[in-house]
Order: sequence, then C-alpha cells, then structure tokens
Amino acid sequence: MKKFEIPLYYKSSLISKIKEFRKDFDPRKKDVSPTKLDFGPVRFFIARHFGFCYGVENAIEIAYKTIEEYPDKRIFLLSEMIHNPGVNNDLIGRGVQFIMDTSGKQLIDWNGLKKDDIVLIPAFGTTIEVERKLREIGLFVETYDTTCPFVEKVWNRSAALGKEDYTIIIHGKHYHEETRATFSHSIQNAPSVIVRDLNETKILCSFILGERNKEEFYEIFKGKYSEGFDVEKNLTKVGVVNQTTMLASETQEIADCLKTTMIKKYGKETLKEHFADTSDTLCYATYDNQEATYGLLKQSADFAIVVGGYNSSNTSHIVELCEQKIKTYFVSSEEKIISDKLISHFNIHQKKEFKTENYLPKKDKVDILLTSGASCPDAVVDRVLQKILSFFDEHRSIEEVAHCVLNFKII
Repeated sequence: MKKFEIPLYYKSSLISKIKEFRKDFDPRKKDVSPTKLDFGPVRFFIARHFGFCYGVENAIEIAYKTIEEYPDKRIFLLSEMIHNPGVNNDLIGRGVQFIMDTSGKQLIDWNGLKKDDIVLIPAFGTTIEVERKLREIGLFVETYDTTCPFVEKVWNRSAALGKEDYTIIIHGKHYHEETRATFSHSIQNAPSVIVRDLNETKILCSFILGERNKEEFYEIFKGKYSEGFDVEKNLTKVGVVNQTTMLASETQEIADCLKTTMIKKYGKETLKEHFADTSDTLCYATYDNQEATYGLLKQSADFAIVVGGYNSSNTSHIVELCEQKIKTYFVSSEEKIISDKLISHFNIHQKKEFKTENYLPKKDKVDILLTSGASCPDAVVDRVLQKILSFFDEHRSIEEVAHCVLNFKII
C-alpha cells in the first residue's frame, strides 16, 4: 500500500511504532487482539487497528503539499478536511479558509472566489452541484480533489446499479457531507432514498410490502429521497450502498432486511431481479477498525477511552460499540483529561460534554482500553496515554515498555 508523506507531528514515538510493528508482523490482519502496554500500576490495551486510514492520509498529504507549493495563493477548503479539530485548526493556522461548514452552510460567498484560487475538495467528496459551481468559476476540480477512493467506489457502484434500473438505498446520515455527496451522485443515474438505520429500513420495507399507505412515505422520508420518487415503481428493484463510516455490521443488517423483504414479496427464485448484492462497497478501514474494536472489547478492563473529533461519524460508532460492553470516555485530546480526579468527555447521545469525577479507580493495577477514530493522529492518542500515565508514580518508562513489546519480551 502507498506510503503517504504527512507531517511528522501527527505521528508518535510510541503508538506509530507499535502500529507499524503489528502491521509488519501480521500483514494479513488475522490477529485483532490488542497490544498490552504494562507500565506497572497502569496497563493500556491498544486496539489492533485505529487512526489515520488511507483516505485521510491521502487528503492530508495533498493539503499540506498544496500549502507548501503555493505559498502566495489563496487556498480554500470546501468544508472540514476531515472530522478532527486539531488537523482543521492547523490548516486554518496556515491560512486555509473554509467555504462551508459541515452542514453545508455557506461561510464564504461563491462570488468571493477567483479562478486563480485553489479549492480543496475534502476526503468526504462533494456534490455534483458544488463541482459544477467550481467549474463555472474556472477552478480545476480534479487537481485538488482529495475524495477518498473508497467513497468514489460507492459512487461508481451506485452508477452501475442505476444503469441496471436498480433504486439505490443509501445507509447513512442524510446531513453528513459524505452522504450528501453520495446522494447527489446517485440520483444522476437512479432513484435514491437514504435510511439512517435498521429501524428506518424496516419502515421502508413496510412500504415495499404494501403495508402502509404510500403517501406516508413522503412524510417519513422527507428530504431523504430523490425528486419524482415513486413508491410503487421505485421499490421493486433495490441495491444498498453506504456512507463508508457507518457500522459495517449495521449496513449488512440493512441489506439482509431488504433481501428478506424481497424474497417475501417476490419469492427466492427471482431474488436477483429485485435485489443486488453490494457488500463489496464496505470500506476496508472502517471494517478493520470496527473488527479491532470487537477484539479490544474481549479484554477485561476498568474503562475505555476513545479519542477523536466529536463530529466524526466513524469515531462515534466505535464509541457506540465500546459503550455496549464497558464504561467509555470519548475525548478529543489530552486536554480533556483535566486531572487524575476529573475528565471531560463527550456524550454521543445527548451531543454535549460532561465532566466525570474519580474516573480512575483506586486499585493496584488500572486497566484501560485505548483506541481512536480514523481521523485522529497517532500523536494525540500518544499524548492521551502519557497524560494518564503521568498520574501514576513509579511506573515503567515508555522506552522500557516499548522495547519489551517490540522485542517480544515479557515484563
């Protein structure tokens, strides 16, 4: 796989080395068990896969090379490069301006752009409408397009299905940049509808089976279906694609639900005429990180820490998985770990931060599960680990623990 040139300050002296070691030792990713870092009074269990994925590293490399090569040009980002506050703030500090926020609200008027400006398309991609606007201004869209190739794979699959007269069911959050982009591309070739989760899919299936009045569809799925969508005609032949950061297991459940519904309505013999198998659109990095989280959760511990941007979809899903098994703290950086007595963490359900006192249990050995989202730099995870480690006296040094792990030595 390609090696990307990303700023060194996004890498770490500990976490990055361990990840590279695990990758070299197990290139086929068969072992998803965590790495144990035993510092004595505190032990960290680090997930097998986490942090920057291919699409994120590609976007970061293009962004920083562009800044370096064109110091005298105005450089803009359509919206956040990735959902990580540290990375985006660093880009802003280097003079990059954001045209829109993550919801699509305009921050800089299109009329304020000139054809000799540079506009970077983020890893999530963008809509056909925005691409058209950039071309009208005279900007070179392809040159500074950092759209993740796995997102483009979803678009291509949608186009292929559309040409075979399938309706596209998109598993995603309708307000998310990536889903808005996928929907925009999908409707060029096929009727399309967005479902948020399995529950919404079951509601959609009730329309397929004729169990609900079709007029209800337009109210329930308002803002989530393509123009001119016909419930009676456009739900007879479907294929599922997804926002690449969604839970892979949930996308599969959604596909299975629709498959079962089509069998129920049309019979097993004609299934291929009504349902397309699209499991090949799942992002490998999302899948690997989620599988590694399942592996991490097999380890007993006192609590888990997940590091990443609070508006990061893939990170939120990792938090969701962890919460089902163990007390979990979602933090954006080491700054949220205020002291050994107090931690500030984000609640994904209430969408706000809370402070928890006495989060570190009083015991001889504290065990902590540690992982991050796909848009979180290893350096931030490293600093979270070091911040917590600083609260423990007489612990083994990072150098000693790293040496033992990398040389298969048992402490």
